[in-house]
Amino acid sequence: MQGAESPREVVIHQSANRPNLILGGDRELVLVMIIIAFALAFSLACWWGVLLSTALWIVSVGVLQRMGKADPLMRQVYMRHVRYRPFYPAKSHVWAPSAGTPANWR
Repeated sequence: MQGAESPREVVIHQSANRPNLILGGDRELVLVMIIIAFALAFSLACWWGVLLSTALWIVSVGVLQRMGKADPLMRQVYMRHVRYRPFYPAKSHVWAPSAGTPANWR
């Protein structure tokens, strides 16, 4: 039995805290690149189209692996960054009219 002064410890399993990666790259991006490569191979329907799609997939998986090694959550961080506005005007309350973006910021 633990004493009252020691903090409670909860074990968090490693798989619950690990990012979803396939082949070392972001899961969704790797799967999208597989679909694009197959679509390119079957739409061109010739031997050089299959070689081109295979090369595209190998290069894209290599880039996604490097991206996943640098930061596994890079795609989510970028998507959040894109949603931010460049300027948030100060307001006194929720329904106050916006002051607008300064002219030199456009």
